[in-house]
Amino acid sequence: MTALCLMKLLCQAARNENRYAKRFFSTLLPQTPQKRVFCPFRMVVPDPRKSTAFGLTQPFCTAEKSDTEQKRKAAFGSVGRRIPYRILHVINQDGESLGNMHRAEALKLMDQHDLKLVLLCENVEPPVYRLMSGQQIHEEQLKRAEKKKASPKPGMVQKELSFSSAIAKNDLETKTKQIAQWIEKKYHVKVTIRQAKDSNTDMFMLFDQILETVSEKATYLSKPKVTREGVSACILRHMSDKELKAYQKMAKQKTNPVKKDESEDLKSSELQQ
Repeated sequence: MTALCLMKLLCQAARNENRYAKRFFSTLLPQTPQKRVFCPFRMVVPDPRKSTAFGLTQPFCTAEKSDTEQKRKAAFGSVGRRIPYRILHVINQDGESLGNMHRAEALKLMDQHDLKLVLLCENVEPPVYRLMSGQQIHEEQLKRAEKKKASPKPGMVQKELSFSSAIAKNDLETKTKQIAQWIEKKYHVKVTIRQAKDSNTDMFMLFDQILETVSEKATYLSKPKVTREGVSACILRHMSDKELKAYQKMAKQKTNPVKKDESEDLKSSELQQ
C-alpha cells in the first residue's frame, strides 16, 4: 500500500515538473511574428495575450500644405477678420505706415473707415497688412493679373526689340519683318519704344502701325503702356486658331460690302451708257 502511494506521488511530481519545464523553455524560444494590420480608427489586436491598440494607416503631417491652402494664401484680397497674428504692422489707405499695433486695434480702424485689411507680406516680423478700399483691391488684382499674363510661361520663348521713336522708315520695316518671323514661330515678342528728345512721334501710333503690319497672325498679349517716363512697351503673341477664324470671318465681312458696292457701280454705269 505504501509503495502504491509512493508511485502516485512520483507520477504527479513528474507531470508537474514537465509542465513547469515547458512554461520555462517556451519563454526562451523565439516567437513567430504576428501580422499586424493597421486601418483607420479600427481596433487592432496584434497578440491575443496582449492589450488592444489603435493605429492609423497614414501619419498625420502638418509640414505639407494642400494646394487649395497655398492658392488661398497666394491670392490677393481682403482677409476679412481672420488674422492669426497678434501684432501687425499696418499701412493706411494712402500707403503711409501706422506702425505696429494689436490686431484688435487694426480691426477697429478697418471698421471705422469702412476699409478692408489686405496681407502684403507674411515673412517678416510682424507681418505687414494694409488698409484698402474695394476699388483699390480690384485695381491691384487687375495689375497682378496683367503682370502674370505678360510673364512668359515655362517653355515659351520671348524675344525682345527696342528702338527709338525717331526710327527711320526703312529700319522700322526691318524690325517689323523680324517681328513677323518670330510671330510665325509662335514666339512672344516684347517691343519697347523710347521717346526721342527731338521727336514728336506718338509711340502708341507706332505700336498700332506694327500690329497692323502683322495683324493677320498677331495680337496683343499685353497692350501698350508706359513702363517708365519716356518708355513704353507691349507684348505681341500669335493668334490662336479660334482667333484666326474670327479674324478671317471679320475680314470677309468687310470685303463683301466693298465688292457689292463696286458691282452696283458697274451696273449703274452700264445702264447710263
